[in-house]
Amino acid sequence: MEDTSKDDGSGRPPDHVARIQADWRRERPDVDVGPQGVIGRLHRLADRLTEELALVYGRHGLGEGEFDVLCALRRAGEPYERAPGELAAHTMVTTGAMTKRIDRLERAGLVTRRRSGDDQRGRIVALTRPGRQLIDRAFTDHMRNERRLLGLLEPTEAEALEGLLTVWLGRLES
Repeated sequence: MEDTSKDDGSGRPPDHVARIQADWRRERPDVDVGPQGVIGRLHRLADRLTEELALVYGRHGLGEGEFDVLCALRRAGEPYERAPGELAAHTMVTTGAMTKRIDRLERAGLVTRRRSGDDQRGRIVALTRPGRQLIDRAFTDHMRNERRLLGLLEPTEAEALEGLLTVWLGRLES
């Protein structure tokens, strides 16, 4: 069996993705596995980043979904409220998933629900004082954690990466 742990010619030590690519190059030399170098690493990086971010949410008694809802409410500005459909759009989840998140946050005393003044069938979700205090602390810790994670790159590397990701995402989402 071929040793796939050798340098891949890039000057970088082989990582998990490089080893998988080497295996595929051996097994399917007719297929260009180059894109896997970027996509595979982004996928693995996203998984690792999610784990690292979730640690901070957990320290505040929140899951990723609850954190997102509280952030969307806090970003709304005074009086820190939005309709559930608007929250779903701001957090990119279905309205059904949003209802479950709001239920959990309401039971915890972090948000309230009331009828909309414009439409008695509609509802408005608002941060409570404890909800605002919690998300302010959690967001501060979250930004500190993101700074720590980004600190693994040189400032010029982080800036270049942000530029590339912005262009790529913009093209993908258009």
